[in-house]
Order: sequence, then structure tokens, then C-alpha cells
Amino acid sequence: MDGYGQARIADEYVRNRTLGRAAGESEPKNVKFSLWEYATKFRQRDAGHAPKSGGEGTARPAATQEEFQAIVEDMRSYLVGMHAQTEEEQMEYGTALNRAVLGYSKERQAFFAIIQDRLASRRLHLLSPPSAEYETMAEAVFAQVIGMNVLESVMKDRDDLEEIQVVGTRIFEVRNGVVRKSAYRFRSLEEVERLQQNLVLYNHDSINARKQWAEVSLPDGARVTMTGFGYTREPTITIRFFPLREVSLHRLAEPPYETLDEETVLLLQAVVAARLNLIIIGATNTGKSHLLKALIAHIPDEQRIVTIEPRCELLLGKLFPEKNIIEFEAPDDDSLHGGGQAFRLALRQSPERIILAEIRDQEANLYVRSCTRGHMGSMTTAHVNTLEDVPDAITDMCMLDRRGMNPDRLRRRIAQFVTQIGIEMRNVGGKRKVVRIGEISESDGRIVVRDLIVYDRDSDSWRRCHPFSRPFSEHIRRMSPESYERLKDRGWVTH
Repeated sequence: MDGYGQARIADEYVRNRTLGRAAGESEPKNVKFSLWEYATKFRQRDAGHAPKSGGEGTARPAATQEEFQAIVEDMRSYLVGMHAQTEEEQMEYGTALNRAVLGYSKERQAFFAIIQDRLASRRLHLLSPPSAEYETMAEAVFAQVIGMNVLESVMKDRDDLEEIQVVGTRIFEVRNGVVRKSAYRFRSLEEVERLQQNLVLYNHDSINARKQWAEVSLPDGARVTMTGFGYTREPTITIRFFPLREVSLHRLAEPPYETLDEETVLLLQAVVAARLNLIIIGATNTGKSHLLKALIAHIPDEQRIVTIEPRCELLLGKLFPEKNIIEFEAPDDDSLHGGGQAFRLALRQSPERIILAEIRDQEANLYVRSCTRGHMGSMTTAHVNTLEDVPDAITDMCMLDRRGMNPDRLRRRIAQFVTQIGIEMRNVGGKRKVVRIGEISESDGRIVVRDLIVYDRDSDSWRRCHPFSRPFSEHIRRMSPESYERLKDRGWVTH
């Protein structure tokens, strides 16, 4: 069999349900169809029979941009137009293509092999791509049809990459909380729109004139938000990554983070150990989720934790595989599996702490009830301007479901039981900082914040304000005597 015969891989694998079924072989029983295994076997079997591309160093003619786009469109039509003999096989193929587009490594390798064979069958592998970014035609076509186009180059350096922001053809990279213009950019708006279509192709979603936005999730937990013409002036793509890094309060006190100092670490460790309910506030990209994970790192492994998120982005199970964690994924648009149902099921699974990724209208009442009924040490985040605004903001969320509780009484309960400790975060000089930690309470109808630590921008240091009040000091002594003694030695408690 010569190289031209390799083209059969793309035509045959959807008709063959097993690795062992090659031409003339019978189909083994009870073995699930595998695109990856079939593509791999086909390439191994036919290795050495591909058309020769000339000796090493032989120059290859370069395709023009028009020729390259024609090859790309042909390949896209070829992959999308594949039809299997059964509905089940077609579903399996669609799932595999979707997983390849969303970044799953085995499916990406399989489709890369299929693209290589398709190009070889037409001798198009002998052409060089028009862009110097790619070494082979297969790499260039893959980036256009399956991959992330020029974003593939951006994502090669993932160590500190937190977000990619595409606005029109411009690309911005967020690394360690700092936004910088990328050295890469798309050549045209059409390329951006094609990437959008790739991302939604088999993700049970669409982005078009009738629905001008879409959201998908990548396999590593990254979230992709896209808007199209008409909804925004230019098409946009925002990819937010949630990297799996070693995370702890001590780590955040060190370079390059410097989010807090060691005295603040001591304070927050005591808050976690004493199981005070806390809330982290701040604008987008100020480090709320990262601090939340660092706090969770200090919870004893045996304590039962339940997390509730619209999408599983904290990835606590992967970060802390030894912890007793149940992670609920509760999409906003799924009434059967939404936040309300997640809370009901969570409360029946003996949780000791509840972690709500972000408190919002739908789950506010349920979270408040959980915190006031014994789930001490729970944590959440919110987009609120100041710590003084927190109880009112949560009260407003709770009142939206018209359950009729007196708002003043509700506000007092929230201040007393739900938001005992507030942490405010901001971006300061390109770094994410804890700028304020305080006790939140209610007195004579007013919300009172007793500052414990405040960040001083002029000196780039944290200033101690007040020790814990007597009620909070007593709570810490009762719940965590060891933490109490450490704080006492540092003058952080009131006798």
C-alpha cells in the first residue's frame, strides 16, 4: 500500500468500531470504538509507505495564502462532513472532534494524524505553509481547523498565563495579574470568527446572527467566553485559565505574588482554624479565587467540604487529592442541576464547610441558611465595593426571591453569622493584594467593620489596626486553642 492509500483512514475509522478491524478482518465483539486507537494503528501499519518528500534539506515550494485557505476550507468540510453508518458511531465521532477542538491531547493527536494523511493523499504535504510560524503544512492546517490558530503560539508558554483576551485581531496576555499586549495577533477578523466556530462546532452551542455569544469550557478547566459582531463592535474571545499550582497562604506571601505578608498569614490561618465564616470581595482578576484556594489548603484533610460552582473552575479535587471534597457543578441554565438542587443535595451529605465560588442571587438565601444552621467555616466571594456594603448586598440578593423575611433582621443575621470576616482584594501596581481584613458586625442598625489589617500603598506594607474584638477572641479560643495562643503571643486577641 502506498501513501495515497492512507487517505482511507479518514473514511474508514468511522465505519470501524474497533482497533482490530482493518481491511478484511472480522469485527471483534464487545470492544468499544476508539478513534485514537484506530488512527494510531493505521499510521503504524502504513509507516514507511508515505510518498517521499525529497532528501533532507530539499526545499519545498510555499503555498500562497489563497491556496492555503482553500486547503483549510477543504479540510474543514472534510472533517465536518464525515458520516458514520449508525447514529451511535456518528455521535462518537462528533464527541471525538469536539474533544480535539477543546484541547484533549489524545483526540488532538488522532485528528492531527488524519490531517497528515489527508494532505499526503493529495501530495499537499510537499508544500510549505505560507506562515513561518509553522514548520509543516499539517501543523498549519491543524491550527486553523482544529487548533487555536495563532493562540497556539501564545499558549506554548503556560507557566504563568492566566488569561488570553482577544479584541478584534488584537491579543492581550494576563500573566501574574498584569495585562500586556501580546507579540502575536490575528491576521484578520475572519480568522477570529473561524476560531469561534471551531470552539462551538460540536459543543452543543452556536454563535451566529441570532445568538451572538457563546461559552465553552476547555478540558483543563479554562473558561472561554466569546461575543460576535452585533453584540460587541468587534468579535471577542476571552480564555481564562485556572492553573494547577502549589497554593498556600505562605506561598502567596512570597515573590512573585506578595499578596500578603507573614503576619497576615498568621491571622488568616487562625480564621480558618477557628471556623469563622468569611467572604472575599474585589473586582474581576484581583485574585479572589486564588486566595480562596490558599485558604482551603489550610483546612484539615478529614473535614468534609462541599463546593458549588456554575463550572468546576477551582479544581480542588486535583489540587488537594487527599481532602474530603465534593465538587458540585451547577450551571445557571440547568433547572434540574442548578445551584438550588446542588445545595439541597449538599446538605444531605454531611458537609462541615460549604464553599460557594461566588455568592449570587440564585443561591444567596440557601447559602445564608447554611451558614446560620451550623456550617461554620464556610467561604464565598462577591463583587462588592467595600466591606461595609457586604451585608446589604447579600440582603438584596436574598430579597429577590420574595420569601418575606424582614430585611433589617436578615441583614443582622448575615453580619452576625455569614460574613464574620471580610477580606478585600485589589490590583496594586500590577500585583494582587489583600488590602483590608476586618470583622463585620451590626450595631444599632448600622454595619460596623473593625479593621484588623490594612495595606499601606505608600510603604508597600501591611499595617496592624486592631486586635480581634472580645467576642471574636473568645470564639477563636473556644474553637482553636492553639491558634488563640499564637495570636495571644502576638497581641492579636482581646482578653
